[in-house]
Amino acid sequence: MARVNTYLNFSRNTEEAFNYYKQIFGGEFVGNGIARFRDVPMPEGAPPMSAEDGNLIMHIELELPGGHIIMATDAPESMGFNVTKGNNMHLSIEPDTRAEADRLFAALSDQGTVTMPLADMFWGAYYGSCTDKFGIQWMINCPTK
Repeated sequence: MARVNTYLNFSRNTEEAFNYYKQIFGGEFVGNGIARFRDVPMPEGAPPMSAEDGNLIMHIELELPGGHIIMATDAPESMGFNVTKGNNMHLSIEPDTRAEADRLFAALSDQGTVTMPLADMFWGAYYGSCTDKFGIQWMINCPTK
């Protein structure tokens, strides 16, 4: 297997979310950069796309520290998508230091919801979880041993 990535669907705010994550984690968008729906050939007979939908993100990738890639798309209703925020996935980040864990947790939980504050855990980690302002769930798990 070449790589395993996390793929996220957003309801018309992928660009905002990924610029936010880029600000937190650093790095650059990888792959082919930002691909927009207007850049994709539409199937023959498809209804015309609005300019607003054409500007939405079809695909974007951001490499996080440690080499993990998160990918995403806007999922416009006009194309038959219906994004439902759920509890079936988290992104788990393992920073090298408690200071970095604190920084990431503070940034990701800003305007979001803390589901478990950062604390020392029985499995030997400094751990906490939150849901960010975009509805994405994060686990910060900093090994202490």
